Amino acid sequence: MPVGFGMTDTTGILLSSIPSVDKLLRTAEAETLIDAFGRQPVTDAVRSDLAHLRQSIAKNSGVTEKQISGDSILARVTATLESNITPSLRPVFNLTGTVLHTNLGRAPLPEEAVEAIAAVSRGASNLEYNLETGRRGDRDVHLEEKFAQLIGAEAVTIVNNNAAAVLLILNALALRKEVIVSRGELIEIGGAFRIPDIMSRAGAKLREVGTTNRTHARDFEEAISSRTALLMKVHTSNYEVQGFTAAVSETELAEIAHKNDLPFVIDLGSGTMTDLEQFGLPHEPTAQEALAAGADLVSFSGDKLLGGPQAGIIAGRADLIAKIKKNPMKRAMRCDKMTIAALETILRLYADPDRLAERIPALRLLARKRYSIKETAKRIETVLAAALGEKFEVLQQDCQSQIGSGSLPTERLDSIALVVRPTAAKGIGTALKRLATAFRRLPVPVIGRIQDDALWLDLRCLESEIEDAFSGQLKNLAIK
Repeated sequence: MPVGFGMTDTTGILLSSIPSVDKLLRTAEAETLIDAFGRQPVTDAVRSDLAHLRQSIAKNSGVTEKQISGDSILARVTATLESNITPSLRPVFNLTGTVLHTNLGRAPLPEEAVEAIAAVSRGASNLEYNLETGRRGDRDVHLEEKFAQLIGAEAVTIVNNNAAAVLLILNALALRKEVIVSRGELIEIGGAFRIPDIMSRAGAKLREVGTTNRTHARDFEEAISSRTALLMKVHTSNYEVQGFTAAVSETELAEIAHKNDLPFVIDLGSGTMTDLEQFGLPHEPTAQEALAAGADLVSFSGDKLLGGPQAGIIAGRADLIAKIKKNPMKRAMRCDKMTIAALETILRLYADPDRLAERIPALRLLARKRYSIKETAKRIETVLAAALGEKFEVLQQDCQSQIGSGSLPTERLDSIALVVRPTAAKGIGTALKRLATAFRRLPVPVIGRIQDDALWLDLRCLESEIEDAFSGQLKNLAIK
């Protein structure tokens, strides 16, 4: 646009001073970027930056001569390219105080499981190929026998999470028929997924019995009819009703179901295959206990207390498992080779119960003693205080971690946090938001929690093996 038609002399000069794409791409700096990122991405980033400059100049947005220099343009292009290749899914330091944090990926995997995932991911594998017969195989075969031996089940099948397991059980065994459940067990799990909704989607009809706090054996017995497909018990893993309560035991429910030739199913939710009391943790019902009590099927998660990858395990009677595996929905819910490889490794570790707590990271973190966490706090406190400077104070504080992911909701674990408070009396809320943002922008983001006018960094999940990585990046804290 010629000067004089809505354009000032300064605007025209700035626009005419913008270097061309070709000129920028011929520089040594651009050649380095092209080697690193490829010619097309660099070219696109340069064009995008120049277009943004022209728009800003036309709007009189205060663009300076320095901003349109080749060095400035290529610096912005470099930042853009580096940002573009930064993975969206990244490792973080979980200092929230919730060990099995759903939003942060739940259970960390053992190194052996990570190596197993890498091994099968690099090339072909016998995922659905029988090496003995040379024919097509079943991907469940890699896990079924090991799971069955560990928990005492006739048969096992695996799907992609426990919600899918419950959905598949109901669709395969109770399509257009009634499922009897105690009213006090109609739970809602994370993401607003509710047991009644899952039943509806599965094509089953919910028959709720009893009251929120009290359900008796007669409630189940009186509800059974020709329309009943099965009796179901849902472990209320994400809440607890206390006080004037009554519930029907698994053994009683199994007797009622079997007397009426009906299957009895238990959804354990988080689930576990070991007695957590041996690690100083509260007891959580195990899959073995559920089957021993008479359950025909039990379902539970792989990525919570089990300490493995996301998966849903269905274990129990062979005839019911066979029917479930024939359901067309099973294919849509099946696990991939990486999940199966990780789960197979986890099962090998469970075969050695004496070393379970030290080899399964989730169990190790949950069982970690307060004195060990305090030693970590002593080492980190000085480094953190030096990185933050005088605008913040850092103090050790006793706190309580939680297990998370709906597991043992009322239980707490003694822990130690580093509590960071602004020293200024005013603007505390703003200062804490900026501080939390700065921690999230570190190379490996640090996630804590804000409470009581402070940022709390619960150190339960910061083990000695990763302390150096945490401390080493604190020099990069930039609080704006």
